[in-house]
Amino acid sequence: MGKVTKTGRRREKTLAEVKQSKQATFDSLPTAKEKSAKVRNNKQIIVTEIVNKVKENDLELKVVFRLIPSKAAFSKVFAELYFDGQKLHRYSVRIPQGPLSADELELPVSLCMSGINSGQHLIRVEMHELWNSEEKLTCTSKEVAIDYVPVHKQDRYIKIPIVRNPVAEIDVVSEPAKEVYGEIEKDQKKDFVGKLDKW
Repeated sequence: MGKVTKTGRRREKTLAEVKQSKQATFDSLPTAKEKSAKVRNNKQIIVTEIVNKVKENDLELKVVFRLIPSKAAFSKVFAELYFDGQKLHRYSVRIPQGPLSADELELPVSLCMSGINSGQHLIRVEMHELWNSEEKLTCTSKEVAIDYVPVHKQDRYIKIPIVRNPVAEIDVVSEPAKEVYGEIEKDQKKDFVGKLDKW
């Protein structure tokens, strides 16, 4: 047997430590699929309720939804609105990340019901995220039946209502944030009016 040098002993000691170490090596790193599966399992969108209110020929909807574990896990979700099984509109909902936003948010929707038959109608909301490959993730849906009675008799009838202000992308804002933004807007108007008086 050859004599073990000081360098050889260090090498053997280092190799033994590396084998015992629990640090991940390139061979044991989790793949991107495993990471995304963990993220998918933790995230969830829950539509808690769909509040509806009939105003003459309009139907005001408020879709209340919760983001789990928190709003920080989401940047954008998509909401698809269906009326009696037919798709009306698709909203892209940006999730604000400021300290004033909450984990439970509301999506307001207004429908023009002129020409819709009286009776019971089904409204369904489907919410999801989109993965890079356009795959739908964290899908959820909720359906509510409404009894609609038109105020005025219509000359002609249509099957689905018209979405008022059908924007492609919408920001959802919590009540405290609305109050703060309202105060900022009032202050800006006062400053503007004050500058006009000086001229």
